[in-house]
Amino acid sequence: MALTVNIYYTGTGGNARKFAEEMRASGLVDRVRAERGNLRYEYFLPMDDEETVLLIDAWEDEAALGLHHKSPMMAEIAALREKYRLKMRVQKFYGEQA
Repeated sequence: MALTVNIYYTGTGGNARKFAEEMRASGLVDRVRAERGNLRYEYFLPMDDEETVLLIDAWEDEAALGLHHKSPMMAEIAALREKYRLKMRVQKFYGEQA
């Protein structure tokens, strides 16, 4: 069953946006998109909250997401999240299509 994960990254001083920008510039976004089972990996900027970035991350199934979470790039993503001192809020949605 496909699933979509919404991750809200929140920080201060524009750090959430800097994080998303570095994710793109470093090539991490492209690497995640190239993983088996990834259907979508996009960042969005809420109009009413300049300190939050929304990541919409969709996968074919839990197994594909699990492989992503076990991949070495997760340490790189976690290091960037730490660098920018971000908090996360996660929502998961299951369905036929993500």
